[in-house]
Amino acid sequence: MLVEAHSNSVLHLKRSPGIRSWSLLVGISSVGLAAAYYSEDSIGWKLFYIAGCLFVAVQNLEDWEEAVFEKDAGKVFLETFSLYKKLLTLTRAGHEQVVFPLDEIRAVNVQEEKVRYFGKGYLIVLRFATGLSHPLTQNAVMGCRSDVEAVAKLITSFLEMNRVSNHRDPESSSETDGSDVDDPRDKHQHEL
Repeated sequence: MLVEAHSNSVLHLKRSPGIRSWSLLVGISSVGLAAAYYSEDSIGWKLFYIAGCLFVAVQNLEDWEEAVFEKDAGKVFLETFSLYKKLLTLTRAGHEQVVFPLDEIRAVNVQEEKVRYFGKGYLIVLRFATGLSHPLTQNAVMGCRSDVEAVAKLITSFLEMNRVSNHRDPESSSETDGSDVDDPRDKHQHEL
């Protein structure tokens, strides 16, 4: 995911279909165009070849995805736009939005996922206090794990999750009262 905007109150991440997705679109569409161009079938069949291959090509195109973390609103907005669903239904069905409260997020993790034919991909997963886990993107990101971990660290630092865990450590040590700690003076008095 790419950082679209970053400030103290807003973190806007965006993801578009990758080169693999666009290559599949061009490749499958080319097969349909070649079949129509070189065949000696009627015009109806040629249109069917082109339309069929375009349909399959658009189906394999990844979604456009956005994640907007807003501290002022206290929410994270995860939006997905699918060209395939939009063309299939010809309505607003291709645009989906999920909203979560920011204060419910307990962890941001990177999860490895096997991608058929291409190896490994990585997802950023938001873990909530309710036990729910939701991926930041619907499709795994191919490539280097360190890139995905950098985005996860950016989200963690934006949400100030590191500071929360650092603040909790001193609290846990200050929760012990003085009776649990051996006082060297008490030890000395027992010896007398």
